[in-house]
Amino acid sequence: MSQNNDSQKDIQEDPQKGLHDIDEQTAHRLFDLNDDERAFLREGAKIREDALSPYATRDEDAIYEREEEIPTDQTLVRPAFERDVDRVLNCAFYNRCMDKTQVFPFYRNDDLTRRSFHLQLVSQIARKIGSALRLNVALIEAIALGHDLGHTPFGHGGERFLSREYHAQTGRYFHHNVHSVRVLRTLAGRNLSLQALDGMLCHCGERAFLEYHPSDLHTFDELNQTIERCYTQPGASHSLHPCTLEGCVVRISDILAYLGKDRQDALSIGAITPEQYTVHSAIGHRNAEFIERASINIIKNSMGKPYLSMDQEVFDSIVALKDLNFKQIYTSPQAQDTLEKYISPMFAKMYPKLLHDVKTDNEASYIFRHHINAWMLKDRPDYRKQDPNDIVVDYIASMTDDYFIDLFNVMFPDEAVPREKLYVPYFK
Repeated sequence: MSQNNDSQKDIQEDPQKGLHDIDEQTAHRLFDLNDDERAFLREGAKIREDALSPYATRDEDAIYEREEEIPTDQTLVRPAFERDVDRVLNCAFYNRCMDKTQVFPFYRNDDLTRRSFHLQLVSQIARKIGSALRLNVALIEAIALGHDLGHTPFGHGGERFLSREYHAQTGRYFHHNVHSVRVLRTLAGRNLSLQALDGMLCHCGERAFLEYHPSDLHTFDELNQTIERCYTQPGASHSLHPCTLEGCVVRISDILAYLGKDRQDALSIGAITPEQYTVHSAIGHRNAEFIERASINIIKNSMGKPYLSMDQEVFDSIVALKDLNFKQIYTSPQAQDTLEKYISPMFAKMYPKLLHDVKTDNEASYIFRHHINAWMLKDRPDYRKQDPNDIVVDYIASMTDDYFIDLFNVMFPDEAVPREKLYVPYFK
């Protein structure tokens, strides 16, 4: 029997055998890099660096709000933007995207897209484009995986209802892209790079551009000013341009990710017919063609340039498909009726009740039990000093679809809405 098998057998017989502290000398042997190992990693890093476009964002260019927290001895194994990826993925709010709606909330259908899959799809498309253009793929992945962490339950309908309540109380607007930055920076306390946070803030794919030129943003003060404009100026959040080419790639990839996938989902629940699903455009007929053709055209037009571009025919097709989706899908009865009839009034009742609970320090309320005093925030006394409206927004925006409905039914038992009124079941 091999030594490894002997060791495994010993641990199976005594599970505590492998659970013990180690001395400093052993820790050094196991986890510290020697000079040859460091040289090997530096050589690999230089090869990757030399292969990047002159317009790519280098890891050494990463700007952090708390530079003192960056472990310089780990950068060879975990460069700056790969560390950003880890901090996004290992965030509790990322898990919740598995039960957040993309377009159709009330269908028991395991094939429908949820927010978590959309994040992965954007990342995959963006990384392919970014890799072809020799950009920093780790930065692209960090932006893509974090860009929708601030989304509310029930997709853009939930975002609209939450913004309505927030604006009525504060005169400010809620936007999921702005909230994605707040979730990672303020709630989760992640020390992410300026470039990653800016890419998330500027990702919104509601508006397409023929060319994507990076903006001129260099400091966290400038980022804060942009965020404040989004809170106070209608439409400000939809016209933002990321400060890196990597962020620009994620922005166009967000559109490509939902353009055809939403049509697939609409077809699967009958919101559109097979005849409506098959559209004719310069970028093809179906989802896979949309992604492949648009990606190739963007790559062809953007090689060796400090901006992204596409041909006019491709741009026109993307805009036309977005408009078609709006007319056929996003305003369809399947996407809107239940939201307007049931969920909108739920937001209107839940928001002021939770706001009252925060203002009166009602620690029996679930906003305290599951949010303010929960494990993530319980050791953050500074959080209690936030504007009560922001605390309520943080809580509601963090909810999954199911949690929102269950909480409403607990908070307002006399007005509880049975699930059979909301959901189209698996088995009609």
